[in-house]
Amino acid sequence: MATFILGIVILVVGAMLYGKLCEKVFGPDDRQTPAYTKQDGVDYVPMKGWKNALINLLNIAGTGPIFGPIQGILFGPIAFITIPIGNIIGGAFHDYFCGMICLRDGGTQMSDMIKNYTGKKVYWVYNIFVCLLLLLVGAVFIYTPGDIAATQVFGFDGKATSVSTWVIYGVIFAYYLIATVFPIDAIIGRIYPIFGGILLFSAIGVFIGLFAKGYPLVDLWANVWEYEGIFNYSEHFANGHFFPIFFVTVACGILSGFHSTQTAIISRTMKSERQGRNTFYNMMVLEGFIAMVWAGAAMGAINLGLVEATGGATATVGIVCKDMLGSVGGIIALLGIIVLPITSGDTALRGLRLTVADTLGIKQDTNAKRLGLSTIIFALVAVILVFAKTNAQGFNILWRYFAWSNQTLSLFAFACIAVWMFLNGKAKWVWMPLLPGTFYAFITFTYIINAKIGFNVPWTAAYIIGGALAAVYLVVIILFGKKRAAAKANL
Repeated sequence: MATFILGIVILVVGAMLYGKLCEKVFGPDDRQTPAYTKQDGVDYVPMKGWKNALINLLNIAGTGPIFGPIQGILFGPIAFITIPIGNIIGGAFHDYFCGMICLRDGGTQMSDMIKNYTGKKVYWVYNIFVCLLLLLVGAVFIYTPGDIAATQVFGFDGKATSVSTWVIYGVIFAYYLIATVFPIDAIIGRIYPIFGGILLFSAIGVFIGLFAKGYPLVDLWANVWEYEGIFNYSEHFANGHFFPIFFVTVACGILSGFHSTQTAIISRTMKSERQGRNTFYNMMVLEGFIAMVWAGAAMGAINLGLVEATGGATATVGIVCKDMLGSVGGIIALLGIIVLPITSGDTALRGLRLTVADTLGIKQDTNAKRLGLSTIIFALVAVILVFAKTNAQGFNILWRYFAWSNQTLSLFAFACIAVWMFLNGKAKWVWMPLLPGTFYAFITFTYIINAKIGFNVPWTAAYIIGGALAAVYLVVIILFGKKRAAAKANL
């Protein structure tokens, strides 16, 4: 338990110190925000700071910070240290600067930010990549909350042949369509505070339950990472390729490229740049806290023999909630977990609509126009969902591509932030995006080069190629950033 507590301390103290540094480097001021300069009553709408922060948290926190740590904790207590450190210098930094640059540039979409700072060629590659990712997010975040609701809340079998499964999917689908089409303050701004309350109950309830129920956790400095011979975490760490598997598996609690697609939505509703640290940085830290809680809960449940180490994330979630909080409290906690992917899926599809509209110049000033574009998007999501549910390996394939593409998307954002720093006289701070960016370049390249869903290259060669490509990524960004800065200075 000591390692878990140490990790929480690192997360909290580190967030205060590094978050303050991020704010100092960016330099928020009192200029008028896009919520006022472009106010349209649909997407550009001034909203209260606490509401923006809560909406952003619910937008970015899907099933990743729960399912990922449940699987990643098999690597042992090192997860309690790597999650908070990675979150502070990687994920929270990423979210803050993506959000603040979008805000300062007029509430632009991330795709426009990519075009402005890295060029049109990268912009088109990014746009194709992000649209595919958002489609996958939409499908994944209908599938996972639907299955949790079906099997853990209502007690159905959750099979593809059951009418109940598709009814639950249909309800989530209908909500997504409503949230995607109507003004942000009409649906999302009204319902999210309720969702937020359920989410906080879930996360805090499980956190307190760890101590109240005395869940046994293994410490980092133990000679052998196991508890009473139930599961040997040391063996999994030694044989499981911690680099890159852990960092792809525990995606959203540490870093998520998907988050950059959501920042533009919130940057269009913020009243002041000074709200950015709480809205973007601190909300990602809260997601890191959720990841820590579920990593601890999963390890404790495994050590107590409540679940098998490879028993599946959905089953683990249900057992932990009900064991810690009882039948009624467990159901409420499960509702909080169901809320997470639903409140990410709706804004993912909203973000996809806005990205496609901005890229192709399709006006979105009426419900009819928004509905027309949304119908095409939802038809594609439906096809992916049916494939994932009816194919024996469909969801595994979907999740693997989602997890890898989610992390890979962050490479575009880190490159963009680095160039922005070069262009705005902040070159001495460029190590801040380049450090996590280069690390995750190595992680994502190595993973896809080795993976069966990728190039299926043996591990040794995959590590070498991944390292070489990461080095190329680093050098290209530095050279390009310096070139852009020099060109700007000569104007």
